This record gives sequence, structure tokens and C-alpha cells, in this order.
Amino acid sequence: MCSGMYLGEIVRNILIDMTKRGFLFRGQISETLKTRGIFETKFLSHIESDRLALLQVRSILQHLGLDSTCEDSIIVKEVCGAVSRRAAQLCGAGMAAVVDKIRENRGLDHLNITVGVDGTLYKLHPHFSKFMHQTVKELAPQCNVNFLLSEDGSGKGAALITAVGCRLRQELSNK
Repeated sequence: MCSGMYLGEIVRNILIDMTKRGFLFRGQISETLKTRGIFETKFLSHIESDRLALLQVRSILQHLGLDSTCEDSIIVKEVCGAVSRRAAQLCGAGMAAVVDKIRENRGLDHLNITVGVDGTLYKLHPHFSKFMHQTVKELAPQCNVNFLLSEDGSGKGAALITAVGCRLRQELSNK
């Protein structure tokens, strides 16, 4: 679960668990926190922004109807960081496995490769891309991966892949 579609919900579930255990919000689970989808992934990006002070984190939590203390804000910021880091590392691990397998299949000692990346999380989260890059470097040290941000969206990418596949099939059938 490393998509921006799920990260906010993962954080919400962790916050519920921590509240039940008495670590957050004075052990009181608000009706707001029980609401599925209330903690959007964009809040992770805001909370993890280096420029955001703890009072602003507290303000975001209060906007969500969560009566928080300064200590709660610190814990929530740590939870958001852990969830985001885990997601970036999962993406990076998958990417590292693929590029290292390409390197092995080509019989190369070192591979230079460019990978297209798309997604709001990669583009807008303050640390996601950095954590993902670090993970790829650590897990595939024999591969130099250049990430190229794609602004076209996945629909155009899928259309391009389909067009290339059709062209290859046509070329093979003409032989």
C-alpha cells in the first residue's frame, strides 16, 4: 500500500489505534476520526512540510475536529513521516528489483536507465521522491536510475504502450 490513494487512510487507522491505547487525543476517539477517508493524503504532505510549525499541524488536526495537544501534533507528524517513508521505500524496492533484473538479463556490470514517474504523491510530497531515490540506490547500487517526471498522466502512457505493442505485433506478423 504505497499509493497516495491509501496513505491518508493508513494514517487514520494508526491514529485510531494509538488513541485507543491512550497515546493520542487523551484516549478519546472523535466521531470525525471514525469517518473513513477524513484524513486525506494531502494532509500528510502538509504536515511533513519542513516549513510547517507544530502549531500549524495542530491547526490541521483541529480543522479535522481532533482536539489535540502539542504532544499529539508531534506524534501525528512522526506517524505521517513513518507512513510516507514506508510507502516510498516500498516503491523504491520494487523499482530496484526491476532495474537490477534488467541489468542482470543484459549481462551488464552497471546499468544506466531512465524511468518515467507520474503521480501526485511523487510530485507534491516534500520527501517521497528523495526516500524513493535513496532506496533504489541502496538496493540496486549497480544501477544508475534517472527518474523523469511525466506530466502526461497514466492514460497517455497506457495508450503509448498499447500503440507500441500493436506495432510490434504487426511487424512480427508481416515476417
